[in-house]
Amino acid sequence: MQTVPAFDRIGEENAFAVLARATELAAKGRDIINLGIGQPDFSTPKHIVDAAIKALKDGHHGYTPAAGIKPLREAVAADLHKRFKVNVSPGEVMIMPGGKPTMFMAIMMFGEPGADILYPDPGFPIYRSMIEFTGAKPIPVPVREENGFAFSAEETLKLITPRTRLLILNSPANPTGGVTPKSEVDKLVAGLEKHPNIAVMSDEIYDHMLYDGEQHVCLLSYPSIRDRLILLNGWSKTYAMTGWRLGYAIWPGKLYEYARKLAVNLHSCVNAPTQYAGIAALTGPQDAVTKMVAEFDKRRKVVVESLNKLPGIACATPKGAFYAFPNIKQTGWKAKPLASALLEDAGIAIIGGPDFGVLGEGYVRVSYANSTANILKALERMGEFLASRKAA
Repeated sequence: MQTVPAFDRIGEENAFAVLARATELAAKGRDIINLGIGQPDFSTPKHIVDAAIKALKDGHHGYTPAAGIKPLREAVAADLHKRFKVNVSPGEVMIMPGGKPTMFMAIMMFGEPGADILYPDPGFPIYRSMIEFTGAKPIPVPVREENGFAFSAEETLKLITPRTRLLILNSPANPTGGVTPKSEVDKLVAGLEKHPNIAVMSDEIYDHMLYDGEQHVCLLSYPSIRDRLILLNGWSKTYAMTGWRLGYAIWPGKLYEYARKLAVNLHSCVNAPTQYAGIAALTGPQDAVTKMVAEFDKRRKVVVESLNKLPGIACATPKGAFYAFPNIKQTGWKAKPLASALLEDAGIAIIGGPDFGVLGEGYVRVSYANSTANILKALERMGEFLASRKAA
């Protein structure tokens, strides 16, 4: 039995492997504090859950159109107009089972041997995994600490060649918490106007999670790239709905029909009651979102202050998402061995920076999607570990 070579190139998201190991240790009686997984530790708001239950009771348990039910697509378009003053037709909206299928589809559309695809590094690991799966060449766009973990428009544009097919952007960013300012996005879009054949996929899944007065810059706001822009967003992070598997994409023109056909072939449709829950999330009260982001902001300050007190650790202040990406270079440890030792020996789950790209070495990702008490306990353990253990 022989599979095609592409499957030898496919990677994964190591946060799930860390979660599995942390769960295994906890099942053996170990006290494990998980600062690894990117998942809000809040419950889905009750009115959203109630909407899904009502949908089931009302008989909405059959197939829907592959692109999603029209009321949900209308709600997405209305929400984007309300928040960013952009005009989106419901006919451009496609409801997806989470965010990853949009990455999968976009990269499959443009990735093939001989093509280059640009992606952020450090960045969400599925970008590079899928690029390599298609046979395209992954071209890292450096996301540097000295630049506030924002991408540089100048540096990004210099990486474009005649082979470049797709540029992937992510702000607010995973794993760094970096937010790229509007001035830099303006420069990038102006530069992209000279490269009209390059598609752009903008991953904006953390667009509600901004701090210190930062405002989200939605790529839909730039008319000059709308005809080649794929927007990725969803409900997972904003509404604490990771397990519901509900996301959406805005697709331009011809690409929409390709994506719809892929959806028909891949997953048929998103489950019906979850789509009705998505309507309730967008059109219902937003106070739970406001409270959750405010709590993340409090934890963010605790994490940064506590990390900067640890020996050999220097942590820049993240401006978005719910991750810190501290610099561990002065500890003497490599990132993945440190993350492994902290889990096995100190009961703290974090993710080594190299799991997010080659430029992640020297950093670890710390999620503050956990209680302040647990965060303080974990970082106290981390300090004790660093003070007592030399690098392996």
